[in-house]
Order: sequence, then structure tokens, then C-alpha cells
Amino acid sequence: MMNKKLKRASLMKRHETMFQCPICATNMAVTDLKSLICKNGHTFDIARGGYVNVTTHAPSVKYDKELFEARRMLAARGFFEPLSGALTDRLEQAGLPFCNFVSILDAGCGEGSHLARIVEKLQMRSGSPVLGVGLDLAKAGIVSATKQEREAIWCVADLAAAPFRNRSFDAILNILSPSNYAEFERLLSDDGIVLKVIPKSGYLKELRGFLYDGLDKQAYTSEDAAERFSSHFDLIDRTEIAYSKRLDQSLLAPLIKMTPLSWRAEKERIKAFLKKESAVTTVHLDILAGRKKTK
Repeated sequence: MMNKKLKRASLMKRHETMFQCPICATNMAVTDLKSLICKNGHTFDIARGGYVNVTTHAPSVKYDKELFEARRMLAARGFFEPLSGALTDRLEQAGLPFCNFVSILDAGCGEGSHLARIVEKLQMRSGSPVLGVGLDLAKAGIVSATKQEREAIWCVADLAAAPFRNRSFDAILNILSPSNYAEFERLLSDDGIVLKVIPKSGYLKELRGFLYDGLDKQAYTSEDAAERFSSHFDLIDRTEIAYSKRLDQSLLAPLIKMTPLSWRAEKERIKAFLKKESAVTTVHLDILAGRKKTK
């Protein structure tokens, strides 16, 4: 049995033509299933967990291991299942897989739960191979992502200098995460689709209401994000998704840990929330679907 590192390095090797050096933009190759090396000799070793870190400096990232593990725990209990289902439906509606293979980039993938689930669903429905590629600047997120059993390529990378060649992806997912639209345009195939997920006003409203006096202070608006998206891509449709779930006490701590909402909250209010027997939580999101603008 191949260990995780060799298995994932072999996957990178099979798809090495999609890689380009984040420093000099030349083609890269996987050498001895150990390193990703470009023509100019820039070398990035494949880590023991089977991911590659192509950042050139240690980034300052607020998100930590605890946050990503909390998200992974909630995802494992089905908290995001309606979202992953809606995204899979939209990819299928867009005609993916176009032929007998499809590549999907999750830009800002965090702990990889969404990507792993969507790849699994799409593969089951289509019967065609689906390559999932997860990219995040937070190393803690990618380390957590490597715990997913689903076969995928995981990269610690800066979205401003993604280590992939032009038009490498049939679909790009950008879920509750910052965007780099210039890079998305570069990375997306000409007939590909971008799905961006942004929070709407009801997102985690019960938690916001409990932790803060005025919901207004913590309210989300998706209009600015939608306008920015539309200035870079042709917005082909916009889907609102809203659902509520009752979380038992064992999931209240992960809920608090997974969201930056709790960062400025008073400790006493967090303690009081954690003492509740259960809590209803609303997920309220917009899914923006876009294609490259016709020139």
C-alpha cells in the first residue's frame, strides 16, 4: 500500500502539466515523487501529508488549526450538506463533466470539506473522473485538508500567484473566501464556470444575535461582492440558499470556533452560548455563477 505522501505525489505527477512556477511562471515537473521543480530550478518539496507549499514567505494568517478542525467537524455532521448539494447541482447544470474528465479548483479551500464532498458527489453522478485541487494560504487549513480521504491535490499558495498554468480548470469554487478575479480569469478554461458563495443577511443570525446587541453591526450584505463579481465575469445566474439546523451541545463549541464572528465577542456571552443544550443556526448564502466575459 502506498502511503499518503506517495499517493498524492503520484497524483501530482499524473497532472504535472497543470503546474507553473509561482516565482518565474515556467513549467514544473514532479521529480522522484518528492519535489515540484521548475525549469529554472525553483524547488518546492512535497510534505509528508501529501501537500505542496509553494509560498515564498511565511504569510500572516489569522485562521488557525482549531478553526479548520471545527469546520471539518461540522461538515462531517452534515452542517454544509445543502450547500455542497446546491453547488454540485449547479456544476452539473453547467454541463460538467464536459467530456470524460473535469478539473475543479477550490480557491480558499480551508480544510477541504466542500471540495471533497462536491468531487465525491459529481463523480458518483457522472461516473467520470473529477480532479479536485484545493488551494489556501493558511497552512493549517491545508494540513487539515490532507486528512480527507478523497483523492485531491492540496497546495499552500498565495491566490495572487497560483501555481497553475493558464486555463487549467473547468470550474473554480470560491466559498466564503477572498477572491482574486484576475487570477480566476487566467486559470479558468474558456468555457468554464466560476461559483462564488457569499453570505447574506441571515447568515448565522441567531449566533450574531446572541453574541452582539445590535445585529446591524454584524449584518452581512452581498451586494458589493456581487457587483465586483459582475465587473469581472458575466453573471449568468444567482441562487439564494437558506436553511436552518438545530445543533446539539457537542457542536456549539465547533460553531463558535469556526467563525470569525466570535473573535470580538465578550467572553461571558460565548460562555453563556456554550451552556445552551442546543441552538438553531441559519445558513443564508448567495451562489453567484459566472463565465468569462465575451470579448
